[in-house]
Amino acid sequence: MSGRGPLRLVVLISGRGSNMAAIARACTAGSIHARIVRVLADQPGADGIELARSLGLETGVVPRAGHADRTAFESALGAAIDAAAADLIVLAGFMRVLSPAFTARYAGRILNIHPSLLPAYRGLHAHERVLAAGERAHGVTVHYVTAELDGGPLILQARVPVLPGDTAASLSARVQQQEHILYPKVIGWIADGRLREAGGAAWLDGRRLDGPVMEITEAT
Repeated sequence: MSGRGPLRLVVLISGRGSNMAAIARACTAGSIHARIVRVLADQPGADGIELARSLGLETGVVPRAGHADRTAFESALGAAIDAAAADLIVLAGFMRVLSPAFTARYAGRILNIHPSLLPAYRGLHAHERVLAAGERAHGVTVHYVTAELDGGPLILQARVPVLPGDTAASLSARVQQQEHILYPKVIGWIADGRLREAGGAAWLDGRRLDGPVMEITEAT
């Protein structure tokens, strides 16, 4: 996509928006050939909305509480995404499980980042569960979104060690440092035409990924 204008991103958030900000800064710096055309939150009080505005980004709120059911909510969310003419939808701490109908509508155009080495520790409270299990390694995964929770084609992972004395907060902080590196990198691959989804798999540089690309950031 490097011969076209920047890849148009709509970022969906529910909270602080730290990954959104990392992506926005990579766009502004010219590190990736993309730009955020809109940040949408499902929570009117999401801190990430003010952060996005401070970065000069267009924002909007599609509150789940303002709609009768998930179908109505997703219809409104889809309308807001389509109005921004998004090329790619980026879930960045978006705490809603999207329906099969919604994920099918945008198949191959939705990314998510999850704080674990998927397929391990899908769902919520991954840091706490990793610590409770006594794992020695933890990490983060960027993947395409499908109807299966945290189950779409895996693209890129980073592994970090679990250190003696780690708490969920300290482990989360180290994992989040890697999130802010990996997410812009994957978006850059898509913007440059190197990465795509086809046939239920991720393809990088014309090669089907049978597993995620792995970046080991620290010795484990």
